[in-house]
Formats: sequence, structure tokens, C-alpha cells
Amino acid sequence: MTLWQSIVLGAVQGIAEFLPISSIAHMQLVAKFCGWQKPDVAFMAVVQLIAYFAVVLYFWNDCSKIIRGTVRGWQNPDGKLGWMLIAATIPIGGFGLLLRKHIENHWQILPVIASALIVLGIVLAFAEWMERRRKQRGESLRELAELGWRDAIVVGCFQALALVPGASRSGSTITGGLFLGMKRDTAARFSFLMSLPAVFAAGIFELRKLHFGSSVEILNVLVAGLSAFVVGYATVAFLLGFLRRHTTWVFIIYRIALGIMLLVLLGLGRL
Repeated sequence: MTLWQSIVLGAVQGIAEFLPISSIAHMQLVAKFCGWQKPDVAFMAVVQLIAYFAVVLYFWNDCSKIIRGTVRGWQNPDGKLGWMLIAATIPIGGFGLLLRKHIENHWQILPVIASALIVLGIVLAFAEWMERRRKQRGESLRELAELGWRDAIVVGCFQALALVPGASRSGSTITGGLFLGMKRDTAARFSFLMSLPAVFAAGIFELRKLHFGSSVEILNVLVAGLSAFVVGYATVAFLLGFLRRHTTWVFIIYRIALGIMLLVLLGLGRL
């Protein structure tokens, strides 16, 4: 991998990880269309780990309050949220360990990625439809402070869908939040915060699989991570602002169109 490839793949990770469009899908597609070697699971997980430091930086005040509150217990609001985030990590952790061989060896293929792009796009469209019906009935949408344990477990189960390449972690969790009646930006905020424990655990777990044969390989990972961090910070800020004023339909249409295009190209033998 060249330095330029590291920068590009890191930037793709930073954009696609936080938008509901799947980072795994886009990193593999960019590598495929550019004729580069496909990045392996360990590389993507470690770059993803570095990218999520952008979330920590963006939500620094929230993260510090949640950590302090979690240490004190769940009787205080910040502590309750912290333990809820930990509970929300259990489904993806359990399924991740159970299905690890399938995820790494059998699901990293374009038919699975294309299908996941389409299916999750349709599910997200249904969640948007439900959100519009709530507004038509005059129901108020929920803020972060109003969330409870049921929300954490349900959205945690949606997060487990991100184990399927092409599903998207943010796409899955935002979808779950919309189904539960959260505001769009609240669903995204909760999505980013609840992703932190799972991403850091997965990144550290996969880090041991990276075998650096030279300083160049180390530099490639660091450069890709730095690129993902910088672009990821900007993407988080953009998405939260975007969802305060707009729906997720632009991402839904993009996901479904990309998935269909991939299936057509596969059917024609072009991929």
C-alpha cells in the first residue's frame, strides 16, 4: 500500500463510517475500482479505531461526564447513560465473537455488501415513514435525556446488524433510534456514543493481527488513521447539523441505488 492509498482509504473510512452508508462497503469498493489490494479486516478495524477518537474529541464534555458518572454508579443521569452504553454493546460483542469466522471469511464479498446496502436502506426508509407518522399525530420526539434501558438494548441489537458488511454501524443504530421515536440528531448522537465501547474493543482485538514487516507498513496505518480522524471529525459535525434540518432520505436513495448498481455489475460480470 502506498502513502497515497493510505490517505485515500483513511478519508473514505472517515466519511463512510459516520454517514449511514457503510465504511466497509466503500473502502472495499474504492480499492476494487482503483485496482488496489483490498484492505483486510484488521487494517480496517484499526483505522476505524483511530477514526473514533474524532468522536471522543467532538463529544469530549459528554464523554468525560459519562465516564465520571459511570464510575459513581447508575443513580445519576450521566452514570445511567454510561451503563446503558455498556449494556448496548453486549449484543454486538456476543454476535461478533459468535460469527467472527463468517464475518472475516465469508461475508466480505460484494453480493453480501450490495444486498445489505439495499435491505438496510429499505428498513431506514420504513423508520423515516414511522417518524413522519408520529409528527402527523402530534407526538413529540425524544431527546437524549429521555432515553432508558429499553432504548439502549433495542438500539444495541440494531448495532449488531453492522456486523454484516454493507449494513453500516451508524445506519443501523440511527434506524433503531428512529423506530423508538428519537429525534434524528439525537439518534445520531446516541449512535456515536454507543459505538465507542464496541469500536475500541474491536480495534484492540484486531490490532494483534497486524504484522508490521517494515516501518512503511506502520506509517501506512498511522497515515490512514490520521486521515480518517480528520475527515471523520468534519463528518460527525456535518451529519449532526444536517439531521437537525433534514431527513435521511438522501442516504436511503444513495444506499439503494449503489446496491442495485453493484448487483447489476455483478450480474453482467463486470465485477
